[in-house]
Amino acid sequence: MNVILFGPPGAGKGTQAKRLTTTLGSPQISTGDMMRAERAAGTELGKKFDHYMSQGLLVPDELSLALLEQRLSAPDAAKGAIFDGYPRTLQQAQALDSLLQKQGRKIDLVISMEVPLDEMILRVVERRNCESCGHIYHLRYNPPPSPTTCGVCGGRLVQRKDDTEEVVRKRHEEYLAKTAPLLSHYTQQGIVKTISGLGSLDEVETRIKTALGQPA
Repeated sequence: MNVILFGPPGAGKGTQAKRLTTTLGSPQISTGDMMRAERAAGTELGKKFDHYMSQGLLVPDELSLALLEQRLSAPDAAKGAIFDGYPRTLQQAQALDSLLQKQGRKIDLVISMEVPLDEMILRVVERRNCESCGHIYHLRYNPPPSPTTCGVCGGRLVQRKDDTEEVVRKRHEEYLAKTAPLLSHYTQQGIVKTISGLGSLDEVETRIKTALGQPA
């Protein structure tokens, strides 16, 4: 099953996608994570990503699609994938449709997670990531055992430099202008289900499972 978790920055797509990997037995496909890995490695491609991401701008389609095609070719994605943060524009959605069609696949369901802007800012600004294993914490909702140390691997916790209110607001403007309209693309296919992204992680996960027809 190929599923898209759709929603604004800070909606909780990444957290819920990780939880769904066990439920669906499919990997999380996050172009954002892959781009951040390139940035952290300091590659030439990573520098290109950094130019856009540090300003809260969308990365050009040709760069993100190349990463996506490479990831979908991996054996663990053969039976399905959970798309987290991609596509973000109608053009990307159409490109993804074409890519999956060549592989004899399609998007089966789009779950749209709705979260107000004020809540998005709170979630993003207080988010912390382990720079070693990638585990995500939130200082208020999912606090780490130590403000500076990951409880999973002992790595250092950092705040991503694009996790600021200014960047979140700019991303939200980009979302409204470029991303939200692509929902109609999937709505026309009859595969969109909308849920509230508010509440505890377990509550949101239950709503997603219900939308997927999975046991809560």
